[in-house]
Amino acid sequence: MTQVLTEPMQLAEPSAPARRTARRKELLRWIAVHSLGVAAALFFVLPFVFVLLTSLMSDSQALSRDLIPGTWEWGNYRKVFDTPGFLTWWRNTLIYAGLGTALTVVSSIPVAYALAKFRFPGRNLALMLVISMMMLPPQVVVIPMYLFWAKQLGLSGTLWPLIIPMAFGDAFSIFLLRQFLMTIPNEYVDAARVDGCGELRTLVRVVLPMAKPGIAAVALFQFFNAWNDYFGPQIYASENPGAWTLSYGLESFKGAHHTDWNLTMAATVLVMAPVIVVFFFAQKAFVEGVTLTGVKG
Repeated sequence: MTQVLTEPMQLAEPSAPARRTARRKELLRWIAVHSLGVAAALFFVLPFVFVLLTSLMSDSQALSRDLIPGTWEWGNYRKVFDTPGFLTWWRNTLIYAGLGTALTVVSSIPVAYALAKFRFPGRNLALMLVISMMMLPPQVVVIPMYLFWAKQLGLSGTLWPLIIPMAFGDAFSIFLLRQFLMTIPNEYVDAARVDGCGELRTLVRVVLPMAKPGIAAVALFQFFNAWNDYFGPQIYASENPGAWTLSYGLESFKGAHHTDWNLTMAATVLVMAPVIVVFFFAQKAFVEGVTLTGVKG
């Protein structure tokens, strides 16, 4: 009788040349991926480096082919700050971006919570209306809105026509928050209700702590949008230099210093720096909030 082999068959180990070939392919793949990553990083970083280096050059060197400053002119930034109106533009931008972001977040959270966790007739219709507002270009309503704020309320020459509407929510912020709140299991909300929590307490004590990444993403989006806004201040505040923001004032600064490229670049750096710093410290929450908004719809 033929004896049945019970010992497991051992697989043949790859030979030494095969192992060397596999390691070589893995190394080449690693070099290719990281080379593409470095090239992409340089593509985005080099313009900022060029602006920074030009801002530290002298007047004569800024128009030359030199890439590195001969003398590091840190005084260019002091000259920008000493420009009449620059600190006023900075203050106006902080008020516009900071207050507008706070109003948008506070007013958008309850609407997003209702659309995500409540069941009521017309909920889908309300969501479609929010999405429709996202598709409406601001240029379509700029004339009637300007007539309302400027002619009826007399608020032209100020930033209030841009700040006050943020107290009534923002379509994009509502939609983004709603998508994030949909990822929070309903069991947490139901458990809070069973324990006797009202809807407001459930929102504040249960939902908001779990929605911090989504709120951070919405706040950053709104802050960046307000900080870089040029169209709105041009429409409502152009007639009053005391209400200009950095984005609009930079255009005036460039016109006054069109031959002083070092000062223009220094002003540009000062306008960009707060946005870069804010994103650097909040990028983890920002990326997490944007990533999780698409998990469940």
